Amino acid sequence: MIGTLYIVATPIGNLDDITFRAVDTLKSVDVILAEDTRHSKRLLNHYDLKTELRAFHEHNEKHKTQAVIAELLEGKNMALISDAGTPLISDPGYVLVREAKKSGVVVSPIPGASAMISAMSAAGIASDQFGFFGFLPNKQTARIKAIQAIAHSDQSVIFYESPKRILACAYDLQSVLGDERIVCFAKELTKSFETIKTNALPVLIDYLQADDAHQKGEFVILISAIDKNDKVLGEEQLDKILPILLTEMGASKAAKLAAKITGIDKKYCYQRTIEL
Repeated sequence: MIGTLYIVATPIGNLDDITFRAVDTLKSVDVILAEDTRHSKRLLNHYDLKTELRAFHEHNEKHKTQAVIAELLEGKNMALISDAGTPLISDPGYVLVREAKKSGVVVSPIPGASAMISAMSAAGIASDQFGFFGFLPNKQTARIKAIQAIAHSDQSVIFYESPKRILACAYDLQSVLGDERIVCFAKELTKSFETIKTNALPVLIDYLQADDAHQKGEFVILISAIDKNDKVLGEEQLDKILPILLTEMGASKAAKLAAKITGIDKKYCYQRTIEL
């Protein structure tokens, strides 16, 4: 009989935030695949779980996947966990799940904590439609391009950021989104120093700079959807400046400059230049 691969959500900070079903699953499986065995050992010790623990992370996932699939096909039941929250959400596991399903292995989710969903529920930002973008690029130029690409989204946007880059990211957000857009910074969720700040970027930047401790912890950032009136104004501005720019320069340069002026994605601006 083929085994089952369980995708088990674990706490994002507070160890009590785990379901009874998750604990039972981790206790009953033959093997637990963990992103960091040393980190996950704390969780297992807390619940007195003696299940075999193996390292399974982004650096060995491709190498170890086939061996794991072979054991599942032989009848072993396994659980995949990440360091915190729901596996595969900006964490390893995609390759394993994809190959497991191709091989006929049942993949079963054991739902639970998620930093993204927890932040969204308490941010005070519209949650009926949203897009998740994982971590933005490390380099500033690439990060600004990524922010420009989502700046005119008509749905809320969510991504993660590290404490090392949070202040630089905040300034980049301000340079693209301006001073009026409502943004939420959520950090240390479910922990003792949980902080959820929803405000305009100048206020959030002041908060980050007020104390070095305010920049510590993993951040979830939520950006409110662009106001429909602002989106219309942006389009109107683009309609006015593109024809003028095209009389002075080529399509590529015109699109690049138009993107800087309006904050609209460069690719979209370029497409508009072609249509003119």
